[in-house]
Amino acid sequence: MPVSPAMAEDLATEVARLYEDAEASILERLASALEADLESPLWAELKLAALGNLRQAVEVVADALQQDTDGAVREALIEAYNRGRQAAVAELGALDIGRELVARETLPNAAAVDRLAASLAEDTRPLYQRITRAVVDTFRSIVSRVSGGVLLGTTTRRQATQRALDQFASRGITGFVDRAGRSWDMAAYAEMAVRSVTARAAIEGHIDALAEINVGLVVVSDAPLECPLCAAWEGEILTLADRSGPHTIRAEHEIEDGRTVIVHVAGSLLEARASGLFHPNCRHSLSAYLPGVSTRPEAPPTPGTTYEDTQRQREIERHIRLWKRRQAAAMNEQHRRRAGSYVRKWQAAMREHVAAHPDLRRKPQREQISSAR
Repeated sequence: MPVSPAMAEDLATEVARLYEDAEASILERLASALEADLESPLWAELKLAALGNLRQAVEVVADALQQDTDGAVREALIEAYNRGRQAAVAELGALDIGRELVARETLPNAAAVDRLAASLAEDTRPLYQRITRAVVDTFRSIVSRVSGGVLLGTTTRRQATQRALDQFASRGITGFVDRAGRSWDMAAYAEMAVRSVTARAAIEGHIDALAEINVGLVVVSDAPLECPLCAAWEGEILTLADRSGPHTIRAEHEIEDGRTVIVHVAGSLLEARASGLFHPNCRHSLSAYLPGVSTRPEAPPTPGTTYEDTQRQREIERHIRLWKRRQAAAMNEQHRRRAGSYVRKWQAAMREHVAAHPDLRRKPQREQISSAR
């Protein structure tokens, strides 16, 4: 069977949930810290005095997050790698080379798993460094702004505090920039990083298995709803070697001894991935290409759904998560109910959107944050 990023999507979701849980927990701690002694005339002084307690509480959450994530990531990478390898076994099982692959040792490549885990650790290290500082800076900023506003008589302390909390919850814990220069909030950045690395693990498991039996070519599926990043590679044959760029090779026929066939190669898999193929949410898959046996994939029927429709679904998911974060940051039941009403509004929008586009599937896990409240 072909291998694709979607093969490991459920594993990435479980790890990303840890970050979402942590963000919800931090929002609740921030709201509780600001709400305490709200009616006291010494509120600002009490808040600054309690800053150390908040910092300690957030550090506990961040430390637990890092510890839980390290173990969960390694388990996810091993499972993703194994799934990729088993995809190669299933794909080639009926052929002699497939039976040879089945007979081989199927333990995951520890070096590959270690390398991928180290890559994710490097990508997510700024998360843990940023969390405590972001929350403490926000806490100080809210206390300062609210105290000034109340002294001027422009608003009540509770209203001003809730407004500032809403703004923070809407943004999430921000300040994370990826290698392309794009800014992310903590949970979204972590999800992107984890989805990317587990997808890479599945693909590496697949191509490592192919390399063991000297299969050096793969073919990219022709997927519906493709994005501009990977459209150029649809249906193309790629080499697992380092040679980049379009080229033509003469390869031995896979099942007929003494016969060769000409194969037009679009480039290397490394090159294609570097240009965007198999990005998070990519719909393409990869299969072994056996000269003389495999054929280029046919284009699937064009669905009524467009790529823009899929991006609208992602947008609605972001709105649902945003209002769930604001729900977690609410200081009283009135604000919790108001945020909850917007959650339901956007959930209704999601139901309508999916109903109008039968090719889309709702993914409830992408709409979740957890709350301890």
